[in-house]
Amino acid sequence: MKITLNNRDEEFEADSMTVSEMLEIRKFTFRLRIIKINGELIPRNKYATTLIHDGDNVQMLYLMSGG
Repeated sequence: MKITLNNRDEEFEADSMTVSEMLEIRKFTFRLRIIKINGELIPRNKYATTLIHDGDNVQMLYLMSGG
């Protein structure tokens, strides 16, 4: 499966995967993040059930605070 992840082409062996699976595969562990698939915001409680498919555009933004 090929997707666009943060404006970069990425390839995965699966035909589809959940958001949680993608986070685990890519070792994205930062807790404060926003994920959009094809422009649609995915709530954190839906990561385990929301599927990413071939050709999807996935955006992951890390939220940071500081002063």
